[in-house]
Amino acid sequence: MLETRVQNQSILHRPSQRFPIIVSSAVVKRKADPLELEEQVRKLIQDLNSNSIDVQRDVTAELQLLAKHNMDNRVAIANCGSINLLVNLLHSEDIKVQENVVTTLLNLLINDNKCSIANANAIEPLIHVLHTGSGEAKENSTATLFSLSSIEDCKMKIGRAGAFKPLNDAATTLFNLSILHENKARVVQAGDVKFLVGLMDPAAGMVDKAVAILSNFATIHEGRKEIGQEGGIPILVEVIELGSAKVKENAAATLLQLCTNSSKFCNMVLHEGVVPPLVAVAQSGTPRAREKVG
Repeated sequence: MLETRVQNQSILHRPSQRFPIIVSSAVVKRKADPLELEEQVRKLIQDLNSNSIDVQRDVTAELQLLAKHNMDNRVAIANCGSINLLVNLLHSEDIKVQENVVTTLLNLLINDNKCSIANANAIEPLIHVLHTGSGEAKENSTATLFSLSSIEDCKMKIGRAGAFKPLNDAATTLFNLSILHENKARVVQAGDVKFLVGLMDPAAGMVDKAVAILSNFATIHEGRKEIGQEGGIPILVEVIELGSAKVKENAAATLLQLCTNSSKFCNMVLHEGVVPPLVAVAQSGTPRAREKVG
């Protein structure tokens, strides 16, 4: 079902014209015929080849909103051969085009298009966005790179491209992104939890940032599920025992969310021997940490 917003008419009723209508405010709530949807998406994608920045800006804005709202839309966008064109536009000198494109790619990750995006040689263009994009573009590029890094080959490419330092710097931005409730599910669905669990390895030098972000994700069901399934519980227990005072505080908050909302996860936490380190935190941790374990 299309849930795009329009001013005068929906994308499915757009007359034949060179310049697309910008999607805006009233929600179109009707089931779109898959063939009709695919035809309209193909028309949009053809316009991505335009030399006009105005056309590119309008088309990428429509694609970004389509990808945001609906699984069928995301499938149609991916199946119509858009990914390579979108990746190429990450080098656009127009800030808005670049922002629309990277946001579209992040939303396409929800439908497990990681390999397609990786195979489109997206790593270097995404790193380019980290250096040149708007604040939102940098946030979404960071989330996309985090997600792609769960693919072993992509992890090597990201490392060779020198992206880990800007990603480290951008982790603070991702933390800010994860504070806003409406962003949490989208970032979790993109696969970032697995990468963040990996970053809790002391060798990565990002334990504090990773645990802080996970504590935000643990406030939603999808986040708690991913933390449990991706092996985060044993590492969080270890962090409570060996981490800094602030890391212990965030790890305790995360484990509290897991235990409060799932008896299964509570049993897993207890099985990992969490009681002794929690007792230590209750005696010498930060005020917030003592509150969480009290």
